[in-house]
Amino acid sequence: MKKIRWGILSTAKIAREKVIPAMQRGRYCEIAAIASRNPEQAKEVANGLKIPTVYGSYEELLNDPAIDAVYIPLPNHLHVEWSIKSIQAGKHVLCEKPIALSSAEATQLLQVAQQNPQIKVMEAFMYRFHPQWVLAKELVDEARIGQLKTIHSFFSYYNADPNNIRNKKDLGGGGMMDIGCYCVSLARFLFNSEPVRVQGHVTIDPVLQTDTLASGILEFAAGTATFTCSTQLMPYQRVQILGTEGRVEIEIPFNAPPDQDTRLWLHTKNGSEEMIFEPVDQYTLQGDLFAQSILNNTPVPTPLQDAINNMKIIEAVFATASH
Repeated sequence: MKKIRWGILSTAKIAREKVIPAMQRGRYCEIAAIASRNPEQAKEVANGLKIPTVYGSYEELLNDPAIDAVYIPLPNHLHVEWSIKSIQAGKHVLCEKPIALSSAEATQLLQVAQQNPQIKVMEAFMYRFHPQWVLAKELVDEARIGQLKTIHSFFSYYNADPNNIRNKKDLGGGGMMDIGCYCVSLARFLFNSEPVRVQGHVTIDPVLQTDTLASGILEFAAGTATFTCSTQLMPYQRVQILGTEGRVEIEIPFNAPPDQDTRLWLHTKNGSEEMIFEPVDQYTLQGDLFAQSILNNTPVPTPLQDAINNMKIIEAVFATASH
């Protein structure tokens, strides 16, 4: 079976602890190389994860003709720069979310991608590939809850460390970019359209200068979506999807654990049904689906335009917010 040979740009925590091990378990993925500006750190990570080739610069990895695709878990402000360099080096690109710091920057990436149509590029919103979300989308699309009217999502954790990259404004930190983007994405995913109006409320940390509490109301033609995200609250996440005849609740909607069951509830006038999903790693699913789009030369599961549209809504939340 042919596999896509991947190179990893950086030794970021999400890559080390989640994405690389998950993709190594994939049917269509082979992690062939890793690069870091700190060669010693790259060697240490490569040894621990049994990655055969180590590079002391991103450019060296991109120049390796044996690498088919790259996964980019770099800080947010570097996503577009290195995605473009990867495309120009002839590598397919799976880039962490949010793919850019602005819709304008994301549009620049799209334009480069369009000039290189043989290259696949995708933003890594892995949650959509988990079976619980595949089912939730089916339940909505098949009107199992009647007509979709409103969605409420909540996502929070507590991290006030000023040295943490998520709390550095100039590197694309803040709650909206880190986790609020999921809440925006899922609303657009389920309504299968773009909001016609957005209203935000954002709290900015006086020291960090990043948003630590943000809420938004997204008004769609068919209904509304409301959300709250925070980087300084007790860790919690939940999604409620409500229609005229039923409700779907997802217990762990975003970072579903790969080693334990996950649950979704469907509530209708006929009663409640609990759907249990056996352990599955959504990062493995994401890697394999992207790899298959390369192998079969088919469109990627989530087009780049989706990433641009998501950024436009994030921008609108800030633009309409009363600070």
